[in-house]
Amino acid sequence: MRTLSQGQIAVGTDLPELSIDLTPTMVISTALATMDFTPVHHDVAAARAQGSQDIFVNILTTMGLVERYVTDWTGPEVMITAINVKLGVPAYAGDRLVFTGTVTAESGGEYTVEVRGRVSLGDHAVGTVRFRPPGESA
Repeated sequence: MRTLSQGQIAVGTDLPELSIDLTPTMVISTALATMDFTPVHHDVAAARAQGSQDIFVNILTTMGLVERYVTDWTGPEVMITAINVKLGVPAYAGDRLVFTGTVTAESGGEYTVEVRGRVSLGDHAVGTVRFRPPGESA
């Protein structure tokens, strides 16, 4: 897998869309993988008893997917320097999470990507990811 160099990244570049089907297995397995045993992430009855329509993706999974979205585009050797995400509507099992993003800034060899993850109810995650390509010093 290739990693982008500074010369291959430009402010204004749109990242390719990433679409992820939120199957019940995905929602449950990622909650368990992050050691989040809260019932709303794996027990439909418990989730509904707390007012949710179904089980939903946990915060750690969302953060990992945001990072994955950017590093799938940049390549594995970039250094993520900051992630700032605001959570919105829940991402329920059975829905689809679609990520879009744009490179919005560059300063001293560090780039900022604005990321949006949407589900059928609206914005699930909106924020920024900052990264530095390999070979760029702080």
